[in-house]
Amino acid sequence: MKRIFIFILAIALSLPTAVPGCSGNLPKEDNQENQDNQDPDNKENTDNPDNPDNPDNPDNPETPAELLALKGTVPVTDDWIFNDKPSITFHIENPNEVSVTAQIRMRISTDTQKTLETVEQSAEVPAKGSVDVVVTSTDNLEPGFYKASCYLDKKTVKLFFFGINPTEIVSAPDMQPDFDAFWDSARQQLAAIDMNAELTEITTKSNSKCKVYLVEMNSVPDGPEGNPVVVRGYYLEPQDGRQHPVIMHFYGYDELRNPTRLSCPSGNSGEFAEFYLSHRGQYINNRPADKREPDGHGDFENIYGDWFAFNFGNRDGYYYRGAFMDCVQAVHFMATRSTSDMDNLFAEGSSQGGALSYAAAALSDIPFTAIAPNVAFLGDFPDYFRIVGWPGDVARKNQGSMTDEEMYAFLSYFDTKNLATKISCAVYATIGLQDGTCPPHTNIAPYNNLLSTDKEVHFYPEMQHSYPPNWTNAIMKYFRDRIKD
Repeated sequence: MKRIFIFILAIALSLPTAVPGCSGNLPKEDNQENQDNQDPDNKENTDNPDNPDNPDNPDNPETPAELLALKGTVPVTDDWIFNDKPSITFHIENPNEVSVTAQIRMRISTDTQKTLETVEQSAEVPAKGSVDVVVTSTDNLEPGFYKASCYLDKKTVKLFFFGINPTEIVSAPDMQPDFDAFWDSARQQLAAIDMNAELTEITTKSNSKCKVYLVEMNSVPDGPEGNPVVVRGYYLEPQDGRQHPVIMHFYGYDELRNPTRLSCPSGNSGEFAEFYLSHRGQYINNRPADKREPDGHGDFENIYGDWFAFNFGNRDGYYYRGAFMDCVQAVHFMATRSTSDMDNLFAEGSSQGGALSYAAAALSDIPFTAIAPNVAFLGDFPDYFRIVGWPGDVARKNQGSMTDEEMYAFLSYFDTKNLATKISCAVYATIGLQDGTCPPHTNIAPYNNLLSTDKEVHFYPEMQHSYPPNWTNAIMKYFRDRIKD
């Protein structure tokens, strides 16, 4: 089940697999499964006669040792998105022939692990029966994301994150005064470069309705000066001679070491003209010939190392300045094709691809009709680095002499929460509440800063860094519903 905040009606969808390109390099998620499995509030002090766990306490009848343990679960209710106070349901089953008193404890903490409150309750569970016990906070909670640590008789039942009024969370833009001038300069540099696009048909993937090409083209250098960087992508061109709506596909974070074989999309029905961008140093640009569909070219090698770390601190040479311009150049390429209807321009992507979807919509001189970012990367860096370890650990290793203030000022040029203030197209965003790679706070930050009035966000209560169910079908419906005649 899912909770939907809708500004106009649409249907959720997704793929059941992990986000591509994100599982090979990223650290294990900093989610609840990696944390305390025993109740930290359990104080073992049975020598104290006032301790209710002391069998000599007259107010605590001894529980027969032969009793079986109660079974507890915490089912999803209200998609774990609440107004003001959480309502967490404990479902408790008693396998015994006698009634048993259950001791329930729930600790509420922020998504930065600051404990706010511990709530304790008891409930009588009938013999061979079950009860549902609803536990909530004493006071209203501020808009945000929180962790619930749920225990039954001192044993962990469930550790998970929930949201309180997430569309009211304030992630104030922190762009520098020259933010617009910085990106105007990057676009001017791109405009002065000869794209010099070269197409090679991938005959093993083409069909009669849609041909598939490897595209190689020039993009901006890795700085204000230098030679253009060649980037690549797979282009799907309909063969009926008519114009078609355009979809840009952006990838998640690639594999740094020993990358796996890269899949090339196949020709399809030709409903859309499509471009799968491999931005600099990743995917096609990070594969030897034997790990790509045969294209007649040699090996391609990543020269950047860890992309997030490349030229960290140098805004004019930083990796994502170039990568964002690669997205804009890919849009320019599609505009050169006679089969492209650029009045109907769409983009989708997950994780890093979600961030690139935001960047393309913010920076392209050709307006987008709609984008669909899923579990997007690069959002609200100051809070991002406080919530989970990666990529903050990479930033710290490359911070050098920069103060924290200087580091966040540098990162603000590439923060999706700031780019979102330039976006007015339709947006279909999807967020996993249990995502320990791109946590929900970092996803809601750009969404809440959008200029768009046609936007909707879908929360998936148990999803980590992955795709929602039926995601592809849902975003395609969302796009089709917005095609202009």
